[in-house]
Amino acid sequence: MRRLLALMAALTLTACGQAPTARQESATGAAPRAGFPVTITNCGRALTFDEPPSKVVTGYHPALETLLALGLGDRIAGRTNFSESAFLPGQKEQYDKIPEISSTIMLPQKEVMLAQGADFVLDNAMASFDAGGGYATVEELDAAGSPVYILGGWCSPEETLQYTLDKTFTDIQNLGKIFGVPDRAEKLVADLRGKLDDVRTRVSGRPPVKVLATDGGKGPVNAYGGSGITHQMITAAGGVNVLKDVKGDYTEVSVEQVSASQPEAILVSEYATLRGETMPSVAAKTADALSIARNSPAAKDERVLPLPVSAQHPGYRNLLAVVDIARFLHPDAFAG
Repeated sequence: MRRLLALMAALTLTACGQAPTARQESATGAAPRAGFPVTITNCGRALTFDEPPSKVVTGYHPALETLLALGLGDRIAGRTNFSESAFLPGQKEQYDKIPEISSTIMLPQKEVMLAQGADFVLDNAMASFDAGGGYATVEELDAAGSPVYILGGWCSPEETLQYTLDKTFTDIQNLGKIFGVPDRAEKLVADLRGKLDDVRTRVSGRPPVKVLATDGGKGPVNAYGGSGITHQMITAAGGVNVLKDVKGDYTEVSVEQVSASQPEAILVSEYATLRGETMPSVAAKTADALSIARNSPAAKDERVLPLPVSAQHPGYRNLLAVVDIARFLHPDAFAG
């Protein structure tokens, strides 16, 4: 069964590159704030802000996590539901204080969304802006004074495949400029770069571990190929994706291909619900993967790591997940 990523990849970007520049006009008419106006390019659109946004709506949870990591929880006026997996440390309390405007991970339908009066909308992909699904489009939100920023450059299916970890650093820096907190952003980037540098140092010289990343399935198997965010995380963590030659991110591969791949470790996407529907458990998906790859080193050692699917989307969490994956693949490198 496919998850949200497949939906996101299937949607066509209708607004990207077409929306006019979105400009936030100062309500007070006061002198420009230091550092403003600031213009950021996202999805081929120039977004200009005369002052920091103060009434923000966030879509899928990694968008909220990223703003909270920047200390911007007080700017968030509405969020979507997150009930997939565990929260990042210290964030559940902040999440609970923010009004929920959608009972799923998707933004609310058009009328409800436009009624929020947001001055900034942050999300991870174009799924919540599809007119065919009843959502407000990027163009409609721009026209309403609610400019949209898409994390990770996931502005089209093609751009999803082109994701690199550096794009998350760029997002954090861009958000720092938009919200007038560039120093916070640079500090967060430096901290995250330090974590990745530490991983790189620890796994350097060690044989890369052969990794299968899967979302379950008895055949065909839902898995992650050699393009996109999950492949990037595996590589950065000192692994080699056994499906690196498959052109795709979230895709389907045959049972025979998985069986022949001989992984030494398996990552299983973890999420309890999808758009309000209960999804197969990690245990069930793990059982399927181990059965298909039953002659592999991973199956013999039962070497499996559940990976929150929110970490497989652009945002602050995907960089933290690299450390978790590296610890799983190379525990000796982190001993002591």
